Amino acid sequence: MKLATFRAAGCTSWGVIEDNAVIDVGSAMRDRFPDLRALIAANAFGLVAGAMAGAPRHALTAIEWLPVITEPGKILCVGLNYETHRKETGRSEVANPTIFARFANSQTGHKQPIPRPRVSHELDYEGELAVIIGKPGRYIDAANAVAHIAGYACYNDGSIRDYQRHTHQFTPGKNFPDTGAFGPWMVTPDEMGALGPQRLQTRVNGTVVQDALLSQMIFDVPSQIAYCSSFTRLEPGDVIVTGTPGGVGAKRTPPLWLRPGDIVEVEIDKVGLLSNPITQED
Repeated sequence: MKLATFRAAGCTSWGVIEDNAVIDVGSAMRDRFPDLRALIAANAFGLVAGAMAGAPRHALTAIEWLPVITEPGKILCVGLNYETHRKETGRSEVANPTIFARFANSQTGHKQPIPRPRVSHELDYEGELAVIIGKPGRYIDAANAVAHIAGYACYNDGSIRDYQRHTHQFTPGKNFPDTGAFGPWMVTPDEMGALGPQRLQTRVNGTVVQDALLSQMIFDVPSQIAYCSSFTRLEPGDVIVTGTPGGVGAKRTPPLWLRPGDIVEVEIDKVGLLSNPITQED
């Protein structure tokens, strides 16, 4: 299934993507599952098909896309997780994943604007795979980690590079409002298949700027889940953003900073295509 969170006719809901429409299952199950996070926590995917028959449909052109999980308890981001990106940054090899956090209110949805903030012109793109946790756990063994995954989505971990460089901590540059694009939907693991051969591409105004296979991650997804669960309990609806390949704008000559009017696309095989325009913050 492809599951999305959206707003239509003034109401926020969630549903199943089918052809060019979203089936508004959330409206029929709101009392039990007010959002996707609640559905995931209850592991109630099996109830969705039965609720689809009588649910209203909305054309995709008539909805406002929201982040797949609007209020994740945790957004854990993995830095420097492709060798091409590690090398372009000049960072040393490490034995464990580099982890930083995003806040829920730094996210935005598919087709929503990513604002270049008034305090910086160094807005950069980072196309990534997002993993949505389904089954809670602590000290999860990598061999069993895939059983804890509810789904996958595209993510653009938009970064304000000068703020990121203010100190050794990444947090300020990674949490400007509406810079973390997440969507359009999540695909359940049965649609994704085994991770590895899927291609991730980021495009700016149609030009490919990042191109990699998921198999090129330094720390694969099971390893990331195992590591993150060693220091925090992972909960349903938590999101792990798994790292970006080389080709970021900051490391180009000259740097390729995003400007108002640009369109950034992140596309991952078997997952989808996430697209966002760049605007200027007032």
